[in-house]
Amino acid sequence: MTDQSDSRPLTRPGFSGADAPALLLALPDPLLLIAADGTAHLNPAAQTALTDAAPQPGGGRVTGWTALFTPEVAGVLRGPLEAALEGQTARASVVLRPGGSVTLVTAAPAAPGPDGEARALLHLRETGAPLSVALDFMDGLGLGVAVQGHDSRILQVNPSATRILGLSEAQLSGRDSLDPRWRAIHPDGLPFPGDTHPSNAALRSGQTIRDVPMGIYRPEPGDWRWLHVTAIPHTLPGQDTPEQVTTVFADVTDRYRMEADLRGSEQRFRSLVEATTQIVWDAHPDGTFLPPQPGWEAFTGQSEASYSYAGWLNAVHPEDRARTIECWQRATLTRQPYLVEHRLRRADGTYVPMQARAVPVIDDGGQIREWVGTHTDMSDVREAQQALIDLNADLERRVQARTLDLANVTRFSTLLLTAAGEGIFGLDLRGVTTFANPAAARMLGYSVERMIGHSQHELVHHHHADGREYPLHDCPIHQTIQDGQTRRVDHDVMWHAQGYPVPVAYVVTPTHDEAGAVSGAVVMVQDTTERERAQAQLRDVIENLERSNQDLEQFAYVASHDLQEPLRTVGSYTELLVRRYQGQLDPRADQYLHYMQDAVTRMRSLIQDLLGFARVGRQETPLEPTDLGGLLRAAEQNVRATLEQGGGTLEWHTPHAVLGRPSLLLQLLTNLISNGLKFRAEDRLPRVQVRSELDGEFVHVTVQDNGIGIAPEYHTRVFDIFQRLHLRETFAGNGMGLAICRKIVEFHGGRIWLESLPGQGSTFHLTLPVAPTS
Repeated sequence: MTDQSDSRPLTRPGFSGADAPALLLALPDPLLLIAADGTAHLNPAAQTALTDAAPQPGGGRVTGWTALFTPEVAGVLRGPLEAALEGQTARASVVLRPGGSVTLVTAAPAAPGPDGEARALLHLRETGAPLSVALDFMDGLGLGVAVQGHDSRILQVNPSATRILGLSEAQLSGRDSLDPRWRAIHPDGLPFPGDTHPSNAALRSGQTIRDVPMGIYRPEPGDWRWLHVTAIPHTLPGQDTPEQVTTVFADVTDRYRMEADLRGSEQRFRSLVEATTQIVWDAHPDGTFLPPQPGWEAFTGQSEASYSYAGWLNAVHPEDRARTIECWQRATLTRQPYLVEHRLRRADGTYVPMQARAVPVIDDGGQIREWVGTHTDMSDVREAQQALIDLNADLERRVQARTLDLANVTRFSTLLLTAAGEGIFGLDLRGVTTFANPAAARMLGYSVERMIGHSQHELVHHHHADGREYPLHDCPIHQTIQDGQTRRVDHDVMWHAQGYPVPVAYVVTPTHDEAGAVSGAVVMVQDTTERERAQAQLRDVIENLERSNQDLEQFAYVASHDLQEPLRTVGSYTELLVRRYQGQLDPRADQYLHYMQDAVTRMRSLIQDLLGFARVGRQETPLEPTDLGGLLRAAEQNVRATLEQGGGTLEWHTPHAVLGRPSLLLQLLTNLISNGLKFRAEDRLPRVQVRSELDGEFVHVTVQDNGIGIAPEYHTRVFDIFQRLHLRETFAGNGMGLAICRKIVEFHGGRIWLESLPGQGSTFHLTLPVAPTS
C-alpha cells in the first residue's frame, strides 16, 4: 500500500538536481528518486503502478519508500538501493503484486540533493504480456515454468509448476534451487547439489541447459517425482551476465516407473533363464549356429570351430541327429518354435537327456532377427517322473489299505454304537440330532429315524423334572455347542416319548471341523433310574446303620454305667469279707476271696474302658486348631512315671497343627506312646519317636517304638475291641486301647494303620485334618 501522508505534486525543483528532469517526468516506465532518508519522489508512471491515487502531472512524494512495496519486495530492493546510494548500479527482479508479471528493477546513482544528500534512481520495467502468454502456453502443455532472478529465487510460476512441485504459488515464491527440502537426486540416487541445478548452471554460464533428469521430494504430498529440466537464461541488452532464468520442467514420473518396471522384468527374465536352464544359445535368422556360445562351450566342451554352423550336431547322440535336424529345419522354414528332445554329450563324454527349445525374435518389420534357445537337462525330470510313478503306485496301495482300514473302523464304530449300553447321539451347530444309537432311542422311547433331523432340546430336553420350562440358553448341551467346553452333568432329566421324565447323567463333548472351529457336539447319556433307586436304598441302609450304631453306643454307655452299681456292692462286700475273715478260714477260702477281688478289679477296669469307648465323640464341642507339639508335651507328663520307672525315652518332631478336640487327641497320643513303652523288648531300653509331615489336606503322624513288634496277621485285629495278643499276666490291659485310638482318629475324619514285624518294633500311622491357616 502507498503511504498517503504526503502526496503533494512532484515539482521541477524536486528534480532540479537530477539529469534531464523533464525527460524523466515524461518516461513511460515507472521511476522513483529516493533520498538517503527514505523520501521518494515518483513520476506519474510510478504513481500509477505503485499507488492507488490519481497520478499528478508533476509526480508525487512519499516519506518512506518501503511502504510502496510488500515486505518481501522491499527486502529484495534494499540491497540494490543501498549500492546505488553508494555510487554503484545494481539490478533485481521482483513481482510487485501477487499474480503479476516479473518486473526488472535497475537501481542507479543520481545527483545529490540540494543539501548534498545522496540519492538514487529506481527504474521499474515490467516484462508483461509476452511472459504471461508464454506461461499460459506452457501450462496448456502440462509443463511447469518458474521464472527465477539472478540469485535463483523463484519470482513467478505457472499453475502446472504448483501441481508438479506440490506447493502453492505463495509457498514457492522466494525459494531457490538450493532449498534442501526438495532433496534433489540424480537417476542413480546420488545427491543433486543445488549449485549444479540447471537454473544455477544457466545463470553462471549464460547457456541454455537442456533435458536434465532430476528426482525431487515433494514435502506436502510426501512423495518423489522425476522431472526433465531445461533452464533458459535471459540477458538484458548491454549486460554480460543473465539477469533472469526461465526454468521449464516436465513430470516424467510415470515414464520412469514404466522403464523401471521394464528393467525389472528383464532382470527377472534373465534370472529365471539362468536359474531354470543349463545352456542358453542364439542363432542367426537362417538357423546358423555361430560363436560365441559360452553356455554351449562350457557344457559340451566343443571349441568355436567345432560347433560353428552345423558342427554342433556332433555333440548330439547319433541316434537322435536325424530327428533333431528335421525339427530344426521345420522350425526355420515355418518360423514356428523349435522343440525337440535328444541326448547331448557332456564334456566328460556322458550323454545327458536334454530338451531343446527355441523361439524366433521378430523385429518391428515382422522379420526374424534371431533365434533364442535353451537346452534343459531332463535327468532330474526323468528321475522325478519315475519317482512320481513309484509314488503313485505306493499312494494307490496306501489308499487301498486306508480304505480297508476306514471300512473296518466304520464297521467297528457301527457295532460299538449299536452295542453300547449308554445312549449316544450327535448334534450340529443348530442343536439338530445328526445320529443316534439304538440305546438312546430305546431309553427315550423314540425310533432312531424320529430323533435324527429334529432339535434335540425341543424333543427330549424341554422341561426340568418338576415341570418348569428349560430355557435353551441354560441347557449345558447348547452351552457346549456355543463355547466348545466339555461338560459333565450328574443329575438331569430327559423326556420319554410317552411324556414322563427319565433321570439321566450325561457328558457332552464338542466336535471340530478341519479348521478347528466347533462344528457340533456328541452327547453320551446314561439312564440313572436304577442307580438313583440303589442310592436311595443305600441311604436307607446307612441311616439304619447310623441309628443302630447310636443305639449300640447308647446301650454300651447305659449298660456300662448301670453295671457299676452292683459291681461296687460286690466289691465292697468282698473287701469286708477279706478284712474280717482273711486268716480265720482255711487257705482255700483265702484264695477264693483273692480271686473275687481280682475279678472285681478286672470288671471295674473293663467297665471304665467300655465307658471311655462309648464316650468318644459324644460331646458336641466344635473342633479347634491344636498344636501337636503342645499335645506331645502334655502326653509326656502323662507317661512320666512309666518313663522314669523303665528308663525309656520319648522324642518328637511335630511342627504342625491339626483340627480336632484336644482332649481326645491327647488320649490318642498317650495311648499310642504308652503301648510303645509297655510292650518293650527284654534286651533294650524302650524308645518312642513321634514325627509329623504335611500330606495335602492332612497331617501324617507316625508313632514308632523299638518294642517286641506284632506279626502281620494281627495288624488289623489289634484295633478291634477287647482284642489281646498276650496273657494278662505278661502284659496288663483289657484290649481296648487301640480300639479307642481307631475311634478317635475316625471321628476326626482320618485313618490309622500299622507297620510292624516281630522283634523289630512297631510304627503306627495316622492322618488328622490340617488346621486352616489364618
